[in-house]
Amino acid sequence: MINRHLNKFLLSLVVIIIFAACDVTKKVPEGSYLLNKVDINSDVRGIGSSDLKPYLRQKPNSSIPIVGKWKLHMYNIPENDSTWLNRQLLRYGEPPVLFNEQLVLVSAEQIRLHLNNKGYLNAEVDTTFVKENKKANVIYDVIGHEPHRIRLFNDTINSVDTTIYNILRQANRLDIIKEGDNFDLSVLEQGRVNMATTLRNRGYYNFSKDNFYFLADTTVGENQVDITLSLNTPEDSPIHKRYNIGNVTVINGVDPDIINDSTKYNLLDTTMYRGIQIVSEREPFLKPRAVYYNTFLRPGRLYSDRIVERTYSSLNSMAAINQTFINLTTTERNDSSLIDSKITLYPGNVHYMQFGVDGTNSAGDLGIASNITYEHRNFFKAGETFRFRLNAAYEFISSDSLDLIDNSYYEYGAEAFLSIPQLLLPWLLQQLRDQPSASTEFSVGTNFQKRPEYLRQFFNLSTRFQWSAMEWKLLNVLEPVGITYVRMPWASQRFKDLYLSDEVNPILRYSYDEQLIVRSAYNITYTNYNRISRGDMPEVPFRIRSGIELAGWLPRLATTLGAGEKDEDGREAFFKIPYSEYVKGDFDIAPMYSFDDRRTIAAHFSLGVAIPYGNSDILPFEKRYFGGGANSVRGWSTRTLGPGTYSADSALHDFGNKVGEVKLDFSVEYRRKITKLIELAGFVDAGNIWTIKDYVDQPGGLFSINDFYKELGVAYGVGVRLDLNFLLLRLDFGMKAHNPALPIGSRWTVFKPDIGRDLAFHFAIGYPF
Repeated sequence: MINRHLNKFLLSLVVIIIFAACDVTKKVPEGSYLLNKVDINSDVRGIGSSDLKPYLRQKPNSSIPIVGKWKLHMYNIPENDSTWLNRQLLRYGEPPVLFNEQLVLVSAEQIRLHLNNKGYLNAEVDTTFVKENKKANVIYDVIGHEPHRIRLFNDTINSVDTTIYNILRQANRLDIIKEGDNFDLSVLEQGRVNMATTLRNRGYYNFSKDNFYFLADTTVGENQVDITLSLNTPEDSPIHKRYNIGNVTVINGVDPDIINDSTKYNLLDTTMYRGIQIVSEREPFLKPRAVYYNTFLRPGRLYSDRIVERTYSSLNSMAAINQTFINLTTTERNDSSLIDSKITLYPGNVHYMQFGVDGTNSAGDLGIASNITYEHRNFFKAGETFRFRLNAAYEFISSDSLDLIDNSYYEYGAEAFLSIPQLLLPWLLQQLRDQPSASTEFSVGTNFQKRPEYLRQFFNLSTRFQWSAMEWKLLNVLEPVGITYVRMPWASQRFKDLYLSDEVNPILRYSYDEQLIVRSAYNITYTNYNRISRGDMPEVPFRIRSGIELAGWLPRLATTLGAGEKDEDGREAFFKIPYSEYVKGDFDIAPMYSFDDRRTIAAHFSLGVAIPYGNSDILPFEKRYFGGGANSVRGWSTRTLGPGTYSADSALHDFGNKVGEVKLDFSVEYRRKITKLIELAGFVDAGNIWTIKDYVDQPGGLFSINDFYKELGVAYGVGVRLDLNFLLLRLDFGMKAHNPALPIGSRWTVFKPDIGRDLAFHFAIGYPF
């Protein structure tokens, strides 16, 4: 094994040496020069080299550390294209970028114009280039001088159109730039865009940013500018028109051959549903109710781009619909400006079947897992998705697994799921039915696990409502009732002695108890940008998630009313089954800042607290927190950090004690795009989990407000990401810097690392936050 790794290392080293040894000017023609290096020196505060690089019209060949211009090296290796390998090297390599003096001058002018747009009207860009050994190095020296600043900003919109003025004033869209700010044309341009967007969402169909213009007076003082915002008057009307929605026609999945053939109109049915005309075949594709609640273009409503966007999003999110096309036509009727809408729905595949088989390896135990899924995407003719899934797994357990007799493990289960593309809410909450991306979901499932040492059975039932608000910035998920019932009807005596006695591990024993979890939950996710269009991105985009979960309130209410009884341990029972009671709250925030299109810094903070009460002394095992892993403190593998300073013999599988009721995580990550495909990252993580009670089997795990910061696990590391556009693959290497499980005085390992003890690597899909 060591020899194989050594051979791979030597081969990689040889490849690097070959690349590095290649003469980068090998294929540079005589009389020409390779553009070797470009430097930009800027004295403009806040506008550095990385900000000005996009305006260069000629950049050097791609380069990475150590190897250098690796694509150019690839291109230089073959002498011709006579072999397949040579053709691949030429295809994926990069020809030399030849120095072009004219493009240098154009680049300098582009940089100067950019600075002019930022308010530096007297900016200068000097260029210097050095030619030597068939290589050319270019230096751009940027001198900004004093910027022009806003002395006075006003507008004349009120004198042209008072309605538009009032709309923009109420939306705070007229505060585009302040006195003393730089005369930045990009800020003014964004102001025009924002004003036009606001008006298009207030009935002004076809309104564009070009209806606004700015007048700038640069003669009012040295490096000072007066700006006046004005509004164009339309050619055919004294004021700009506001439109309401007129007729709405929905072509409900009709075959195009029928629509285009007037002789087949007798095969169509036309239904009016709450003012919307729905044209269907004799057997309608979607029921009128489903069409109505997912169509936000409705007669009489004031036109806005937002309701068009909502209609597209809601209809296209229905699995039964393959494509939606909306045609808008302006018209004048009864002295009113109206927009008639024609919405065409194209059906997709209704039936979907999937079958999967996977090989498994769990701690050396080999097995096989399979599943089959059937999905009907228009179950009740209202865009409902019905899914039925069967799963099974078989695993051969080796003789040393749990030190029990040789046997096998098998698992099987089934799940039924129904999603309805609208909110089925009581009449008091009908106003929520018009929210976009709304759905109501029901699921029921069962699962059976048979091992040599026990038989466990799981039953699940859940309901969920989901909807968006605030232009898709706020996502709401309400789970009124979720029921989980776990029972273990049989266990071997040896398993009971090893794991289910209070003397051995009461926490693990409780996780295997028969229990009923009846819970309700509400979660919200807020982003400060539109999650659907992602337009108008803020300078610091962020995401906030928060949720609360309450278990046991419904059975407690029932037992209080006399519907329950106590079990032999004195716990309240519902239908003779003890139920769990706990409250759990979670919060996390993830901001991000981009320096440019290649460099980003992202941060993440999360806090979770869960408290058992009443009928529960300990939280159900599945509801407790764990530390470490690809999305937590990456110096630790999953379920190996904490709680607190708790430590056990590393030779034992101690997952039963590596859980807690309090979790804190904090991460900062710097990301750098090397190519479109490859991204590197450096990160620092900190966090841990704790218990809220001083459990005997978890010494050192208790949370203390005075000591918790001393017990934080800290890790640092690097990562490599492969960005495939549709999928991001991530490999992170984390090293422990502060290990709370070590004795006091030895916890800081950053200067004395032990690779075998302190290194952890993680392979995952997607960013950690």
